[in-house]
Amino acid sequence: MKALYKSAPGAGFEFVDRPEPETGPADVKIRVLRTGICGTDLHIDQWDDWCSSEIRTPLIAGHEFYGEVVEVGELVHDVAVGDRVSGEGHIVCGMCRNCRAGRRQMCIRTKGVGLHRDGAFAEFIVLPGENVWVHHGDVDPEVGAIFDPFGNAVHTALAFSLVGEDVLVTGCGPIGLMSIAVARHVGARYIVASDISPARLELALQMGADATVDVSRERVRDVQPRLGMREGFDIGFEMSGSAKALPEMIDNMNHGGRIALLGLPSEPFAVDWGKVVTHMLTLKGIYGREMFETWNSMSAMLQTSSELRERVASIISDRYPAREWRAAFDAAASGGVGKVILDWTEV
Repeated sequence: MKALYKSAPGAGFEFVDRPEPETGPADVKIRVLRTGICGTDLHIDQWDDWCSSEIRTPLIAGHEFYGEVVEVGELVHDVAVGDRVSGEGHIVCGMCRNCRAGRRQMCIRTKGVGLHRDGAFAEFIVLPGENVWVHHGDVDPEVGAIFDPFGNAVHTALAFSLVGEDVLVTGCGPIGLMSIAVARHVGARYIVASDISPARLELALQMGADATVDVSRERVRDVQPRLGMREGFDIGFEMSGSAKALPEMIDNMNHGGRIALLGLPSEPFAVDWGKVVTHMLTLKGIYGREMFETWNSMSAMLQTSSELRERVASIISDRYPAREWRAAFDAAASGGVGKVILDWTEV
């Protein structure tokens, strides 16, 4: 099979022939049809300091995908040859306290597909059957390929009750944009999005935001009077990891406000912990997706809302044959695009 392969530490991939993976008794083999390029994949391509400490080569990267089941191990049930599927990219141990309590997203021994084991940038991938998500409704292959990041958005957006609440979203990358669409679908009152990219702020309005803030030129507090807000935001989604974003979010929260944190900070930064205490704020870290309640929620929302389907699909901005992977990665790294898709039917 053709695959994007990193044979040794260092920048770049090789587009080469690799042996097809073998299917174990509890596994499912999938013919990959589409993959999404994630920020993590860009780090692996560039081979930065994080990669050198976290990733071991040789490796086939990639964890956002949509494909067709071609082989099913004898111990697998509820997955059949011909099913169209995506996959949960976190492989858990099943035996730690959290796993055994049904909190698998909190497994202490999680292994990442495309990080710690071979992933989806290939014509075939093998996953444990329990990690395979079968699409029972009609799902566009490209939307199916971004179920992983859409799940991050849904996990973040559903961390707290949103109905009738005022929501601040800091960071309008693809996941932040999808979280806006989910908040609008669920029933938030006002949604305000902040970023430093005019293009992304325009997309935020298309996703359902009521107002946007270019934080390179104005402050979040200035938008509240324009909307008639009097007491601050009830809910925050911190999606950027920016050192300035969380402190400004905290400054704009109502007493008792709740903040879901998905963005990974690239540097340490100060937080006004006195305000967190005296304003009785709740800060909740978000990682990956709940297994598998998030998958159920996002499938149900897409099946029942054409508007949400259209908004999520609009995040996809660029499509490339897999053989043109270099151009696709360069486009994704440019920062001026939405999700970039590789088509593995064109190798």
